[in-house]
Amino acid sequence: MNPLLSIISFCAVLLVALPGPLYKYNIVELGTAFATLRYGVYVGIAALVLLLIQVIFLRKNIRWAAAGISAVFAIIAVGLPLSMMSKAKSVPPIHDISTDLVNPPEFVAIAALRANAPNKVEYAGEETAQQQRKSYPDLATQSYAKSSDVLFSTAQNAVHELGWELVNADKSQGIIEATDTTYWFGFKDDVVIRVRAVGDASVMDVRSKSRVGKSDLGKNAERIHALIKHINTALATN
Repeated sequence: MNPLLSIISFCAVLLVALPGPLYKYNIVELGTAFATLRYGVYVGIAALVLLLIQVIFLRKNIRWAAAGISAVFAIIAVGLPLSMMSKAKSVPPIHDISTDLVNPPEFVAIAALRANAPNKVEYAGEETAQQQRKSYPDLATQSYAKSSDVLFSTAQNAVHELGWELVNADKSQGIIEATDTTYWFGFKDDVVIRVRAVGDASVMDVRSKSRVGKSDLGKNAERIHALIKHINTALATN
């Protein structure tokens, strides 16, 4: 049974690992990719059941090294999608996050890039804002003792250092726009940073929105937190 178990567990890993790149490079649709992930979980469970049967009834014939590798493959195939599901349940099913929920920063240059995106460029609305206030109460307008010019330059550098694709940097309008592409599925999430002068000081608002999907698995809030932390660190050392 070892060869069969190895084949099944390896297939399970492939069914979980490949949907991301296949969708990323436009080989399959998103629905197909998610369906394949689900099948990968089923196959992984089947592999674990077979492994358990082998351990209980065919212990003398087990090749433990091969069985161990098969178990690791099967656990990965089952665990990775389930961890994604667990994450989805722990965060609100929203995909448009902003530090200013009354007057969210607007996408300008990026609007054209989102023309065919399922999630429209307009802010998602009050229902989304209410869910954000409950789940991410710490996300708010950031105030700095630095000038708006310094803050703008620091934010633009942060976009580059975080590996995002800069789309627009309009210093006269205090607007920076960028796109962050996720590694596995290649999802494109867009970010707009708004910097405004307040006397000799400045304030910054950030909005991050996914192009596809109802839930972002908390990624947009994480992205905003990462940007703010990066900027705060840079300003503290200058």
